[in-house]
Amino acid sequence: MSAFFSKSSLNCRRKMAENQPLLNDHQADDEELQQQHLIVVEKKTNLRIASLDVFRGLSIFLMVLVDYAGSSLPVIAHAPWNGLHLADFVMPMFLFAAGVSLAIVYKKIPNRCEATWKAVVRAMKLFLLGVFLQGGYLHGITSLTYGVDVERIRVLGILQRIAIGYIAAALCEIWLPRQTFRKEPFFKIYIWHWCAVILLSAIYIGLTYGLYVADWQFKDLHSLSSLISENGSTVHTVTCSTRGDLGPACNAAGMIDRYVLGIDHLYQKPAYRNLKECNISNGGQVLESSPSWCYAPFEPEGILSSFTASAACIIGLQYGHILIEFKGHKDRLSNWSLVSIMFLILGSILALIGIPLNKALYTISYLLVTSAASGITFCALYLLVDVCGWRRIAFAFEWMGKHSLSIFILVTSNLVVIVVQGFYWKSPHNNIIYWIVSHIVQK
Repeated sequence: MSAFFSKSSLNCRRKMAENQPLLNDHQADDEELQQQHLIVVEKKTNLRIASLDVFRGLSIFLMVLVDYAGSSLPVIAHAPWNGLHLADFVMPMFLFAAGVSLAIVYKKIPNRCEATWKAVVRAMKLFLLGVFLQGGYLHGITSLTYGVDVERIRVLGILQRIAIGYIAAALCEIWLPRQTFRKEPFFKIYIWHWCAVILLSAIYIGLTYGLYVADWQFKDLHSLSSLISENGSTVHTVTCSTRGDLGPACNAAGMIDRYVLGIDHLYQKPAYRNLKECNISNGGQVLESSPSWCYAPFEPEGILSSFTASAACIIGLQYGHILIEFKGHKDRLSNWSLVSIMFLILGSILALIGIPLNKALYTISYLLVTSAASGITFCALYLLVDVCGWRRIAFAFEWMGKHSLSIFILVTSNLVVIVVQGFYWKSPHNNIIYWIVSHIVQK
C-alpha cells in the first residue's frame, strides 16, 4: 500500500512538472520549439477535464443522498433556516459546475448573436423541464394521482435556478469585454465579470434591506385551526411592518415571490417548518399553537435569491477561466486555492458580523462560503483525478457526472423508486422500499 502511494506521489510530481512552460527564455527565438510548444498546449487544452465530471457526479450523489436519507438523518437535511447542513452545499455545487463548464464551452465565440440564441434556447429548455418535474406532473412515491393543478403548480425549482444562473453567466461570457494582455493580473483580465458579480450582489442587498414588508394574509386550505374561515379555508395574518428582516416570516424575498408568482405557486413544504417555533407534530403537521407564518408556503429558489445564485454561477465561470488561462497544474491549483480561501475568509467575517448563512435567502455570506467550499472540493478532485491520475477510484462519480441530467430526471420524477417498488415478494407491500422504511428508517 505504501508503495502505491509513493508511486502515485511521484506520478503527481511528474505531471505537475510536465505542465510547466516548455521553453526557457534563451530558447524563445527557436521557431521550431515554439511550434512544438503551441501544439502541445493546444492538445492539452482540448482534453476533457475528468475532475469536472467527477465533481458534477458528486453533486448528483449528494442530492440523492440528502433527498432520501435526509428525513431520517436531519443533520444532513437542509437547515431549517440559518446555518449549513450537507444538503445546503448541493445547489451551489450545481451552479459552480455550470459556471466552469461555460468557460470551456465558450472558450472561442465566432458569432456572439448565434451563441446568445443557443444559450437562451438551452436555458429555456432547462427551465421548462424543471417546471414539468418540480411542478408535480408525475405522481409521487405514495400517491398514484396523475396530473397537476395548474392553479397551484410550482413555478420555480432546482433546474429553473440552474437555468437562470446559466443564462446570466453565459451572457457575461459572451458579451462582456475582457483584456487580452497575458501579463495583466487575472482579476484585471476579467474585471467586468467581477463587476457583474458585485452588481448582482448590490441589487440583492438593496432589495433585501431596502424593501418595506407590510402585514400580509393568506388562506390555508389544509389547516385544522379554529380561526376565522372563508369559503372553507383558514385565513392567517402575519404581522410584519418592517424593513430588512431576515426571518422566515417578514423577509423581502418572500414578499416578492408572493406578489410576482402568487402564494399558491410557491414551495408548499418549506424547511423552516422544522424550526422549534413551528411545533411540528410526529405526523408532520403544524400545530394550532404555532405562529401563523409556519403554515405559509415559501420558495427557497425564489426571485430575489436568484440574483446571488446567478453570481455564484459567474464565480464558477471564473474558476473555469483559470482552467483555460493557466496551462500548468501548479498555477491552476494555486489560483483556485487563493480565490477559495479569500471567499471563505470574507464569507466567515460577514457571518460573524450578522449576515447569516442562509440557503433559502441565498445571503451574501452563504454565497461566498459555499462558493469557497465548491472551489476547494474542485481543487481536491482536480489534484486527485487529473494530476495524480486516480481516475479509476472516482469512476462511478465520473459516470454520474456525464449523465447528470438523466439521473436528475429519473430521481426527481421518482421513476427509479417506482420501478424498484414494482419488485415485491408475494404482496406489493413486501418491496425493497417498504422494507427499508419499516426496518431501518423507522428504527
